[in-house]
Amino acid sequence: MSATITAVRSQANDFIELCKPRIALLVLVTTFSGMWLAGNGVVAIDLIIATLIGTGLAAAASGALNNYVDREVDKKMARTRMRALPSSRLHPQQALWLGVMLSLWSFAILFYLVNPLTAFLAAGTTFFYVVIYTIWLKRSSSLCTEIGGVAGAMPPVIGWAAVTNSIGWPALVMFAIMFIWQPPHFWALALLRVDEYRQANLKMLPVTHGSRATKFRMLLYTIALLPASAAMYWLQLVGPTYLILALALGLVYLILTIDFARKPITHQSTRRLFGFSILYLLGLFTLIFADCQCNSGVV
Repeated sequence: MSATITAVRSQANDFIELCKPRIALLVLVTTFSGMWLAGNGVVAIDLIIATLIGTGLAAAASGALNNYVDREVDKKMARTRMRALPSSRLHPQQALWLGVMLSLWSFAILFYLVNPLTAFLAAGTTFFYVVIYTIWLKRSSSLCTEIGGVAGAMPPVIGWAAVTNSIGWPALVMFAIMFIWQPPHFWALALLRVDEYRQANLKMLPVTHGSRATKFRMLLYTIALLPASAAMYWLQLVGPTYLILALALGLVYLILTIDFARKPITHQSTRRLFGFSILYLLGLFTLIFADCQCNSGVV
């Protein structure tokens, strides 16, 4: 009996990992910030629940389908070869059908309980991530991380559309912040794993252009985050507390990136920069929620 319970629990964990829950958490935080800002601090609780469930399912579907498409590539990389599909703990068809079903549930919830625009934005994001980024760009172009960032930058736009049934300038500014944030965030880890990506024949920037060019481009993107994040204040969407703390976070991130660029790549320096980049994004969107210039309340 205990062995059966352990096996079921292990398989359940594998299904959860297929959906990339840590990425889904970032998606939910940024989606909620977009909703909160769009609703001027007053958002119906049922709309919040439906939007976050629908968007979370779309993010989980993207993760499962990404794992399905990359299952052979993952066998060639030490970081991923122990995932459920490359290690044969789950059958590829299980991941495929999980991704398809989650996508359908996501679309139905967002279409009928939120609005059609939000449903199509979420579905389009999954399509872009799986087909445009994973299947096409990742295997053919060094621009894959930058162009693929379109999918990762969509959650706050989805949150905004859920409340307003439109796409406004504030949503586009939040999109820009996430779009700019993603390349340096990912390249830090890619530089550490460049030999694995080369072996897997994936056209990542560190593989095609080397570490020096990648570090330089990381610096450019990190510098660009400062004016992009400050734009939220100049549009009068947030207050001075946000501006001060956002710039402080951005400067710390820039200092860490400069230090990373100057020194040899190590596990410690990579983990430090990669970890702080996640804290930076979570902190920034938490500040947007906490310091938005609106009337607070959930109805």
